[in-house]
Amino acid sequence: MKTQTSRRTLLKKGLGSAAAAIFLRAKTARSHNIKRYPNSCGVLVDMTRCIGCRSCEAACNAEQKLPSPALPFDDRSLFAQGRHGSKRRTDENHFTVINRYDPPEIDHPLFRKIQCNHCQEPACLSSCFVNAYTKTPEGAVIYNPDVCVGCRTCMIACPFYIPAFRYSSALHPQIVKCQFCYETRLKNNLLPACVEACPQEALLFGKREKLIKIARHRIRNDRDRYVDHIYGEYEAGGTSWLYLSSVEFDQVGFDTTIPHEPILNSVKNFLAMVPMVLTIWPPLFAGFHLLAARRARAEKTRQENNREKADEDV
Repeated sequence: MKTQTSRRTLLKKGLGSAAAAIFLRAKTARSHNIKRYPNSCGVLVDMTRCIGCRSCEAACNAEQKLPSPALPFDDRSLFAQGRHGSKRRTDENHFTVINRYDPPEIDHPLFRKIQCNHCQEPACLSSCFVNAYTKTPEGAVIYNPDVCVGCRTCMIACPFYIPAFRYSSALHPQIVKCQFCYETRLKNNLLPACVEACPQEALLFGKREKLIKIARHRIRNDRDRYVDHIYGEYEAGGTSWLYLSSVEFDQVGFDTTIPHEPILNSVKNFLAMVPMVLTIWPPLFAGFHLLAARRARAEKTRQENNREKADEDV
């Protein structure tokens, strides 16, 4: 009897544990609300290894044929300029930038690489009503300037404030951002230029799911070195660029308030209005302009007729 009771108890406990595990796993999946793309590639950025050499910037500059920077890539005075003020952002001349941070809890600086994070569920793509963006099977979010109408909705939608607008060309203004070296490297099974150029192996390229396992292994085996968080695993529904840090991410410029679900879920009602606004307002304003122009012509004609009549009376 005791054996039977013991077995029943163990069976109940086992079933209870299994049910709890299934419930927790389902709850976790629901709370993150992300899709899985097993073949998508990505980059793991280990900020504890980055020394701020800006080799990645130089490689990107050469690969994308961007203009030479105002300061050479080996001029570290650039970091001092933004140490206590605003940090550098990507723009038409810089598809990736390195910023320096000095967290108070450690005795050395940390360097953060910034570029398009190539989201799993890109808000830029979802918000673009002309389909100027494409998510490739390799994970890159690429942009087609020939389709873009310049509405800049993607700049509003992006939670990381990455897409920039090129104002320097009046004839060909367009959105600019990192393309993950897709055309020149990624689709030819080559490493992105910034990854290949990193001398410290702070950038690791590979399948995103495998990179997450590597990141978890590093955290698990060196808890004194890393905070227990992989930035980009869940943020905004997951990104192709993943980060490890030795301090909390808000201390190195990351937005830690971004929800763990695609941004479009939060802004889809607003973005749904964008095509309507872009469709209705231009012709509406054109109508206002034509009406005003017609009134101006009518008033000019009336004045001319009055002058002619006055001349006849004289």
